[in-house]
Amino acid sequence: MFEKLLEVRKNSYSPYTKFPVSAIVVTKDGREFPGVNVEDASTRAGACAERVAIFSAITAGVKKGDFKEIHVLASKGEIGTPCFVCRQMLSEVFPVEAKVYCYSITGEMQEFTIKELCPYPFEEFTEEDVK
Repeated sequence: MFEKLLEVRKNSYSPYTKFPVSAIVVTKDGREFPGVNVEDASTRAGACAERVAIFSAITAGVKKGDFKEIHVLASKGEIGTPCFVCRQMLSEVFPVEAKVYCYSITGEMQEFTIKELCPYPFEEFTEEDVK
């Protein structure tokens, strides 16, 4: 998976931070959906690689419960982990025991679960919650 992440990383649009990131979502049926970070000058309007990969999967028809794991490659010497916005999104569509594989640019890898990375996610609201 590391080699695939390196290849996908080349598509990152990160002219401002010079920090390309790639991610690949894997579904329970084995399909893979890549994503890269996409920046713009306002920085907040861009998107992280993890969410781009998730959005791509959802666009292709993947549903909550179909997600198996995600692999993320950060572009620095250390292993990087998803930001907190991405962690929330991961906690909403992946099962809590799903694996998050985080890689450094040198190929080191560390494995986490969704629960470890996001132990206190926002909960989904119901109609009763908003009354």
